[in-house]
Amino acid sequence: MNRQERTNMIEFIEKMKGIDRTSLLYMTDADIEHIYSTVYYTYIELAE
Repeated sequence: MNRQERTNMIEFIEKMKGIDRTSLLYMTDADIEHIYSTVYYTYIELAE
């Protein structure tokens, strides 16, 4: 994952889940991707 993708994922997680940015900055890419996927799919289900 490149830096811009990670930044976008962190911003989305912050807005949708309310997790503090400093907590997310120290997580691995795999952790960020997992949280993002979970939040994104929940968001999509609610939007339908």
